[in-house]
Amino acid sequence: MTPSMTRSATPSILPAWVLRRPHWPLVALHVPLTVQAPVYSIIGMEGRPSAPLIMIPAAAALGALQLRHSLAAARGERPAGWRWSYAALLLLAYVPVIWIGANWQAMGILALASTVMLLRPRTALPVCAAQMLVPVTIEIKSVMGASLLEIVTMMIYATVIPPLFATALVGGARLVRLVNELYATRTELAATAVGEERVRVSRDLHDLLGQSLSAISLKGDLALRLLAKDAAAARGEVESLTGVAREALRGVRAIARDEHAVSLRTEIEGAAALLGAAGVDTEFDVADLPPLPGPAQNALAWAIREGTTNLLRHSEAQTCSITLSRHNGTVRLEIVNDGVRGVAAPGSGLAGVGERARAVSGSSATTVRDGRFRLSVEVPEEAL
Repeated sequence: MTPSMTRSATPSILPAWVLRRPHWPLVALHVPLTVQAPVYSIIGMEGRPSAPLIMIPAAAALGALQLRHSLAAARGERPAGWRWSYAALLLLAYVPVIWIGANWQAMGILALASTVMLLRPRTALPVCAAQMLVPVTIEIKSVMGASLLEIVTMMIYATVIPPLFATALVGGARLVRLVNELYATRTELAATAVGEERVRVSRDLHDLLGQSLSAISLKGDLALRLLAKDAAAARGEVESLTGVAREALRGVRAIARDEHAVSLRTEIEGAAALLGAAGVDTEFDVADLPPLPGPAQNALAWAIREGTTNLLRHSEAQTCSITLSRHNGTVRLEIVNDGVRGVAAPGSGLAGVGERARAVSGSSATTVRDGRFRLSVEVPEEAL
């Protein structure tokens, strides 16, 4: 996989540790909301101090229940037995207010958050409104005889602060869920990019080495036949063979770096030389060769390479025709040969031709009729 593919497949604006463990910030968010009410109660911030041996276990149980609900919400679900844990949380959040008073009312924040996380919106709205009566009632009692400014301030505190902190808990759980989805999507994109790169390398190697090895085999056989008759000609074929091998090696290296480019004109000339060496009488009709953009030219060039290789490996062809034509903004390539050996299922090479054609909004087809095999590829002239 190339570096550019890696970067595009795994984008992230969050630290890696947050993506791997997004629940830890959510756990940290629960700590101050859980400990504030016990601290207020123990120091007697509003009213008389309360017993730590009662407040601390009660607050710990309440925080644990809320964290259970939040972690489940972060997974997009409700925990098993949530009705019982929700009922226990409501009891711990509101019953102690009866004898502790205003110091414990902050625990209503956790109850509000659980209500939104566990109940459906139509049910959660009236339940939250009923829960808000608790802090409002407490503040009304505490501001009896106070100044107007104090009354307004305390009412704003009672009606704004609990929903605000509850929203932070709900939003934190939702954020963890989104981070989990982001991480899963990033992993899936990376796996997809790796799979696509493997397919590309496999397809390009198949098409490149298929023709190169066929050429090496043909030239090697020809050199052996000429060795006893014409040593100079045999030497020329061996030199040509080594040139093909070196070119194949350069192509393999280029494919590994995703830098391999093919030329339509070069592939036509290569096909002519290879088919001529194989003794196939080939007719070319490519005079009206249009200037094509890179993607369309690559698709057609690979089609000629694979079509030639397919002919040499799977037929006993004596004649072949390669035609390029233009029609209504489309370029059509046809490779027709005789000498078909039965009817075989299309291999991975022809499948690669189809994939490249479809990648530029084109198409490909193969037909066998009267002992002749036809490969047709169509691509738009302005393929991107």
